[in-house]
Amino acid sequence: MTAFLLSQIIIGFAAFFDLLSFQFKERKKIIVCFVFAVILIAIHFALLEQWTAAGLMALAAVRYITSLFTTSRQMVVLFSISSLVVTYFTYAGFISLISCTASLFQNAAAFSKEDKQLRQFMILATSCWIVHNIIIGSPTAVLLELLFITSNLVGYYRYYVKTPKEIAEA
Repeated sequence: MTAFLLSQIIIGFAAFFDLLSFQFKERKKIIVCFVFAVILIAIHFALLEQWTAAGLMALAAVRYITSLFTTSRQMVVLFSISSLVVTYFTYAGFISLISCTASLFQNAAAFSKEDKQLRQFMILATSCWIVHNIIIGSPTAVLLELLFITSNLVGYYRYYVKTPKEIAEA
């Protein structure tokens, strides 16, 4: 089995956790799903030798675990600086800047006190990852991010766009 094929299989498992995440309203449940997903996504990127993305996803696992215990804005700064350091040491051109931008949005999302703001930042981050994954040629990762953003938007609609009357009738 090639590294590429294995990476595509692993990203499929990550998709499960990403899709599940935004069907929860409770922030902690969303974050726990993210932890499992980003560990698998880090392995996926390592198999593709996308070291900036792999490093940022490994850092993301630590970030999400930390965010279970604090939403301190100081952590946003700490993890943003950490993302910049990872990007600096693994820099591979423009593609590294795209993944770093996504990571910076995810830092803001992870330490958001409310799930609504978390969802909004994740829409921005996911958009960056879609572009990243198209450029690196990982079709399953593109599909994962498209499913993830769709799941996020469905959850956002269910919790923040539906009128109270629509919710009562559901």
